[in-house]
Amino acid sequence: MLEIRYLESSDKKFWYTLDQHLSETEFENKVRTKRGYILLLENNPIGLLRYNLFWDNTPFCTMLFIDSKYQGQGYGRQLIKYWERDMKLQGYGMVLTSTQVDESAQHFYRKLGYRDCGGFVIDIPEYAQPMEMFMIKEI
Repeated sequence: MLEIRYLESSDKKFWYTLDQHLSETEFENKVRTKRGYILLLENNPIGLLRYNLFWDNTPFCTMLFIDSKYQGQGYGRQLIKYWERDMKLQGYGMVLTSTQVDESAQHFYRKLGYRDCGGFVIDIPEYAQPMEMFMIKEI
């Protein structure tokens, strides 16, 4: 049985097995603001999604991650669709996400109807990475 629910404080240990980029303060903020989801299969957590509001008014998925044992089985698709429905119910008309241009996630998002809408390059040596590509979708 598949379940998707808002992130809870008790999910912290699992969360950090997949997402080491989020500070503990921001983790608690995601719990409080309900800007994170946990995907459970047979009551076992296998994935997560977190977002924030770009420009303080547009939902922006900042991380979607499914445990490697469960990737390629449609769980990521179900989690992103759940998030999109939740955002639509909250009154939003579009959502954003991003991925680095050298990552395969861009193909996943395109299959779900996302379109390229820009990007930026971080060239400060300590933080340098491939171009970050933004993607948009009307919901």
